[in-house]
Amino acid sequence: MKDFYFSLNATMPVFVLMLAGWCFGKTGMLTQEFVRISNKFVFKVALPLLLFRDIATVNIRDIFDIRFVLFCMISTSIAFFGIWGLACVFLKEKTSIGSFVQGSFRGSAAILGVAFIQNMYGNSGMAPMMIIGAVPLFNIYSVIVLTFGGNFQQDDRKNGIQKAFFNILKNPIIIGIFLGMIGSLLHIYEKLPPIVEKPMANMGSMASTLGLLAIGAGFETGKALEKVKPVIWATFLKLVGLPLIFMPAAVALGFRNHDLIAFLIMLGAPTTVTSYIMSVNMNNDGVLASGIVVLSTLLSSITLTGGIYILRVTGLI
Repeated sequence: MKDFYFSLNATMPVFVLMLAGWCFGKTGMLTQEFVRISNKFVFKVALPLLLFRDIATVNIRDIFDIRFVLFCMISTSIAFFGIWGLACVFLKEKTSIGSFVQGSFRGSAAILGVAFIQNMYGNSGMAPMMIIGAVPLFNIYSVIVLTFGGNFQQDDRKNGIQKAFFNILKNPIIIGIFLGMIGSLLHIYEKLPPIVEKPMANMGSMASTLGLLAIGAGFETGKALEKVKPVIWATFLKLVGLPLIFMPAAVALGFRNHDLIAFLIMLGAPTTVTSYIMSVNMNNDGVLASGIVVLSTLLSSITLTGGIYILRVTGLI
């Protein structure tokens, strides 16, 4: 029972915030404009500052683990190409392949990953390393499958891939991690005066709470029912299939504690809201993308709690 309570305490505070955001959204207290601006602020300011602070305040040589980063990259790549191959064979609506594949492999690793690990351990732990290993590939692979799965002309495909390359280089999360690594190596953060450090810390601490409220307030639950079968399959792959395949491999390779929690979030976190935005803007199936986001987020409260409980009772965390 103690392990069960540990699992609930690890996951429920996160989902209570999302539920609160949904309730506030339904009452009109949090508007869609709030959601849009909050997501933009979290993505461009709060989350990069949080990651910068968490990395810059530790010795990067102590937390950097090439095995960990490689596992993130390899498992993400296998998941992407495997799901794409299955979708090409079994999905009847070929115009939905891009949205289906992206929704099945791309989780909300940044915001939810940091939120979960902070809630359990008081800091972001291995979340920055997980983001280094997985988030760039999430973006690259999503652009590829959406480009070839959408209604694009050849020139549009070429321009889209070129634009995506530069967008990855300008990604605020990647920049925050990179600057954090420099700050750690040069011991910059501890030299910052309080007038600079405290505002940065306060804005960074807003990332998880504000991001989760915005996710909840932005729910459009009706869209989850419009394409039931592919939504259910994509949700199953994202929340259950990928963890079942890759978590035993991580355990067999000797990963434990913070590492396993980071892997569980990377593999089993609900599909990120960004996948819907990208699907719509790249002429893919926006309805399917939205349904996967909604259903995977709703069910992840059960699957992630169960995953943490299993890791806890087996003594792996």
